[in-house]
Amino acid sequence: MLKFICLGSGSSGNGYFLWTDTDAIMIDAGIGIKLLKRYIQTYDLPWERMRAVLITHDHADHIKSIGKLAAEYSLPVYSTELVHQGIARNYCVSPNLKTEYQYHLEIDKLLQLGDFAVTAFSVPHDSTECVGFRVEAQGVRFCLITDIGHVTERVKEEVSLANYLVLESNHDQEMLMSGPYPAYLKGRIAGPTGHLSNREAAELLANSSSPALRHVWLCHLSEENNHPELARKTVDSILRSYGIIPNVDFHLDVLRRKVPSEIYDLTPSEE
Repeated sequence: MLKFICLGSGSSGNGYFLWTDTDAIMIDAGIGIKLLKRYIQTYDLPWERMRAVLITHDHADHIKSIGKLAAEYSLPVYSTELVHQGIARNYCVSPNLKTEYQYHLEIDKLLQLGDFAVTAFSVPHDSTECVGFRVEAQGVRFCLITDIGHVTERVKEEVSLANYLVLESNHDQEMLMSGPYPAYLKGRIAGPTGHLSNREAAELLANSSSPALRHVWLCHLSEENNHPELARKTVDSILRSYGIIPNVDFHLDVLRRKVPSEIYDLTPSEE
């Protein structure tokens, strides 16, 4: 059976762990190495099955511990060539990610890592480059889309294919615009290469999800411009206006910024 846990989601550090009976992968490594080791032990995660770490983009909250992690466990790190270049330039990554652990993946090209069939696809964000991931294993399609400034046709397609979906719901638009951030930062967050709002996430789900969708986790919530219950209520309300009932048509949860989620069993859709 495919299992999933979120180890952290937000500007303080991101990390997502997937595993089967024989293999495991991690998406993003923005959590400190000491904390990550503690989570591995506390949740009895099968680290010995690790095949690779996949990186969405080169911002610090997604790559902070990747140099240490790869070196200590001799792990291959897969990202696009441009993202690897960005990682090399990022002063927050210490030690640097050694060349021997750098593996390039190509957008829209299938990558097989043990039980996992991985496809990276482009998403718009103001990093060197940014991708989402579709991961297929054990008859399940798992999709992660975070740090996305606006919804593209490709993103809609991936949402329509997903059985399990981790989707950015970064900010409440009113909180952002009335909050203390300077104008340039508000513009960056709300802009086409910034972050997805609660309303935009809800509209994407309402218009693109299929009956095969079983569970959605809202991720990467802003600490200053959002709140877990606000995100949940906003998405719930908008979905209901389309006739979609959360926790009836599919489960809806909000991932916490600094605390791991529960461990989820991801079973194949009946659709």
